[in-house]
Amino acid sequence: MSVKIDFSTLNLMDALDLAVLIEAEAAERYKFFAEQIGRRDAVDAGSIFESMAINEEKHGCQLAERRQEMFGDKPVRVSKTAIFDVEAPEFGAPRWNMSPLKAFQLALASEEKAYWFYDEAIKHVKDAGVRELFTELRDEETEHVRMVKDAIEALPPGSDVDVEDQDD
Repeated sequence: MSVKIDFSTLNLMDALDLAVLIEAEAAERYKFFAEQIGRRDAVDAGSIFESMAINEEKHGCQLAERRQEMFGDKPVRVSKTAIFDVEAPEFGAPRWNMSPLKAFQLALASEEKAYWFYDEAIKHVKDAGVRELFTELRDEETEHVRMVKDAIEALPPGSDVDVEDQDD
């Protein structure tokens, strides 16, 4: 269950911590999906979820390094309960037999959801530093959306076909 975030009270440290938590949650969810579905081919739903997990982890590490540089070891004041499902795909969304196209569409929806989260948050932020960070993060999500759309365009023919049960 999500806790409502009062963006007007966030300082820059809290905003960075929130962003780190959002990226970590998304990476964990993609890893879970990749493990749940497994891999059959070089480009299948499982491999797509694995690559999305890696991307989310990289982004989270970049944000965590920035947070460390700016605020050192000051304790985190925001809770993971405040960010449930901000960027992470819905738990019930993947299917064992989903096509690569459907996996990328799920990733695209997640990146768009993150974009809208930051875009909406900017409207309520009072701190200029937080507003600047959230604008940067929103713009990065725009780039992530473009990258996923490019990956969809590059899929080979037949990538829209769900995997058939091999046991039949």
